Amino acid sequence: MDAAYAAAYPDLYRRHWWWRVREEILLRHIGRLLSDRRDARILDVGCGAGLFFDALDGFGRIEGIESDPAALAASGRWRSRIHAGELDASYTPSAAFDLILMLDVLEHIEAPDPLLRRAADLLAPAGHLLVTVPAFNWLWTAHDELNKHARRYSAAELRRALEQAGLRVEQSSYLFQSLVVPKVLVRMKEAMTSPRPHVPAIPPPWINDVVQRWFRAEHAVMGWLPFGSSLLSVARRRE
Repeated sequence: MDAAYAAAYPDLYRRHWWWRVREEILLRHIGRLLSDRRDARILDVGCGAGLFFDALDGFGRIEGIESDPAALAASGRWRSRIHAGELDASYTPSAAFDLILMLDVLEHIEAPDPLLRRAADLLAPAGHLLVTVPAFNWLWTAHDELNKHARRYSAAELRRALEQAGLRVEQSSYLFQSLVVPKVLVRMKEAMTSPRPHVPAIPPPWINDVVQRWFRAEHAVMGWLPFGSSLLSVARRRE
């Protein structure tokens, strides 16, 4: 992640409407996946400073993996729960996980198969992998450059990557449908102006609140639509 973006990220995560809506959506999905568990083992891959841990803590035992030393240094009270390194053979947890999260991780990786296979190996028999990624390469903008993305995914492309790693996709849905048109317009503008990437800003409070309410309602009413600027998939290990 860009250094300026990394410095701004904690405040963006806690206050910006996009992160607030995404967290609400994720918690609803996680609540359904773990509805029969109160002591679930959860692994957050690429967890950064553990900003999601406070919300996850009520579901059970949360652990994380992060390779960025700057993020680890900012992780505060969650540092002891975060493994410094990559999700590979060097990571040997004491037990399998009921839920593994990869939240906007795969788009940074050119060849995600080893990572996904290792995640599949670490899932409990009834465990789930929950993945989010940015959607559609034709929505590529300078924001992807800022985030050092390698690619964006369609539902079919993400399904193929998960299935090749020995996982069975149970659910896929697009998020943030209303962002598609603005992102297309931004892409068209950038094709003519070639702007430098810049760190997102938090809108004024009233705008931030209105937009948050809009996208919360949009997901409840139109979350079934086959397009969006982000994509969420849930998979299980194929027996």
